[in-house]
Amino acid sequence: MYKTFSMELAGRTLSVDVGRVAAQANGAAFMHYGDTTVLSTATASEKPREGIDFFPLSVEYEEKLYSVGKIPGGFNKREGKASENSVLTSRVIDRPMRPLFPKDYRNDVTLNNLVLSVDPACRPELVAMLGSAIATSISDIPFAGPCAMTQVGLIDGEFVLNPSQEQWKNGDLNLTVASTSEKVIMIEAGANEIPEAKMIEAIYMAHEVNQSIIAFINQIVAEVGKAKHEYTSCAVPEELFAAIKEIIPPEEMEEAVFTDVKQVREENIRKITERLEEAFADKEEWLPVLGEAIYQYQKKTVRKMILKDHKRPDGRAITQIRPLAAEIDIIPRVHGSGMFTRGQTQICTITTLAPLSEMQRIDGLDENEVNKRYMHHYNFPSYSVGETKPSRGPGRREIGHGALAERALIPVLPSEDEFPYAIRTVSETFESNGSTSQASICASTLSLMAAGVPIKKQVAGISCGLVTGDTDDDYIVLTDIQGLEDFFGDMDFKVAGTHDGITAIQMDIKIHGLTRPIVEEAIAKTKEAREYIMNEIMTPCIAAPRAEVGQFAPKIISVQIDPEKIGDVVGQRGKTINEIIARTGVKIDITDDGKVSVCGTDKEMMDKAVEMVKIITTDFQEGQIFKGTVVSIKEFGAFIEFAPGKEGMVHISKIAKERINRVEDVLTLGEQVTVVCLGKDKMGRISFSMKDVAQV
Repeated sequence: MYKTFSMELAGRTLSVDVGRVAAQANGAAFMHYGDTTVLSTATASEKPREGIDFFPLSVEYEEKLYSVGKIPGGFNKREGKASENSVLTSRVIDRPMRPLFPKDYRNDVTLNNLVLSVDPACRPELVAMLGSAIATSISDIPFAGPCAMTQVGLIDGEFVLNPSQEQWKNGDLNLTVASTSEKVIMIEAGANEIPEAKMIEAIYMAHEVNQSIIAFINQIVAEVGKAKHEYTSCAVPEELFAAIKEIIPPEEMEEAVFTDVKQVREENIRKITERLEEAFADKEEWLPVLGEAIYQYQKKTVRKMILKDHKRPDGRAITQIRPLAAEIDIIPRVHGSGMFTRGQTQICTITTLAPLSEMQRIDGLDENEVNKRYMHHYNFPSYSVGETKPSRGPGRREIGHGALAERALIPVLPSEDEFPYAIRTVSETFESNGSTSQASICASTLSLMAAGVPIKKQVAGISCGLVTGDTDDDYIVLTDIQGLEDFFGDMDFKVAGTHDGITAIQMDIKIHGLTRPIVEEAIAKTKEAREYIMNEIMTPCIAAPRAEVGQFAPKIISVQIDPEKIGDVVGQRGKTINEIIARTGVKIDITDDGKVSVCGTDKEMMDKAVEMVKIITTDFQEGQIFKGTVVSIKEFGAFIEFAPGKEGMVHISKIAKERINRVEDVLTLGEQVTVVCLGKDKMGRISFSMKDVAQV
């Protein structure tokens, strides 16, 4: 016997079946929102994982193409590795929920979301987010929830709660807000230059809706929730802290961590660790948690100095940004490059331009195949933080950072009509000490402008941190956090935008939510900081996009043809278009509405290809002059190819002004000639004359 719970949410019914499926999971919620159906489960191991100093949480979002009536592409017709959308959705679920589990909990926990059916009016990502919160809340897994999530779109200036797939894709705002019963706990946004005040309004509209969802979840928990299980705490013993402080007094720890050189700080901590390992060599029960104890000691030291003394590890003022530098054209032969440095964070972004045919095609949970014209990829090699490990390709963090930068820059990109290129930017992390994702936004803006991409405005990004005390009023917001302040602080609030508004937000926190004053202060400080970055650092480096793409970038010429003549250009089985490409070395894209884009680096060959297309698609009229090649000689005349796949005939009587007996006396195969069109003969063939036009 199972129970069903339902509520009205943004004009649609959200219903949850508990006890219907997946009964062996610690918690399971069979979610329905419209026709979108998602099974969300929460499971935990019975015992803690040994030898770790973190909470092992895994969040999975599984896209099944049967949910939209598709069979996967590829050879084996089976879903492969997680898509980029799956990874990003998993991260959005993970970020607000992770802080709500006990900090000393070491049992493995997996939150799995299986997308079974997709209704385009009800986004499955939202349903999975709510399902994970419900499944965990009703389970016996320790959890300080519930939490809830709401999405907000902006259509024609009006906010839309939990928008449809179409509204989400075409609106001016993609905002996801997670809340507890008291505070905002996560913000993720992509926006078309939304003013700060409008963004805050949207955030707290979502927060209000979240309160009704939390009341709904509390009702479910009251009826079917399990008692939370006991667990083995992995907290550091207080007597160990006391023993450490006797050997390393607070003043010595302050001196060790308060330096603006990361390597010096790490060396100081290494020496302290060696001293403590030697001192506690006979305390076998302490050694496994000694590393965590030293980490927490550093954390308490840094937090106390920032919050009480307003002293930052590198000596900066609370609102001061680290030294900045911007450069362009540091990489030869690429289509565009820009490097942005902020303290010990350094990103180089390379831009590559290509024909629109090289857009990324994604087979996802959408009615149609999705095409991505702009792709931003972010790489984070181990050398950027002075470590050594083999590269295994991009992880979830790299995918998330790349998507954040991509979101931030899309609003300022030119349209396909204005700039008919596919665009890829790759951000290489040369050095990292905090907020590389925001540095990659600045570097990408420089790189795009250097490449001649006519972006509408500059975009800059910056991150704010937070240290809180014992009360809601006891806090301090830090501008431009470095790695240490991120590790030991409570918040990483990233905001990117132009002079006119916000284009992206990503907020991560480690505490149980933020008050409205903190959110407003963080948004205000990031605006002030990004204005400074654009005005004082980026504009002096490059003030506007270059007028033309670079020497090594492909050039594109676009012409419009009658859509009914597309078949003439393509030819049977692509014969004609492939012949044009073979003769000129260009790339050709044709859209369904008849737009032909010719891409190449040799202007002469591009013009030749365009001329061929125009000839093929022109209705032949008497008097038109063409240049062509003799491709066949007969007794009665010669056939002249004047464009790939297009031939006309010159009768023997029209070859020369004087009478000739044999065509071969005047023409040879492969000879280039100039002809004038006489119209069509009785057989419908194009008829040419050579004698009525001067031969050049």
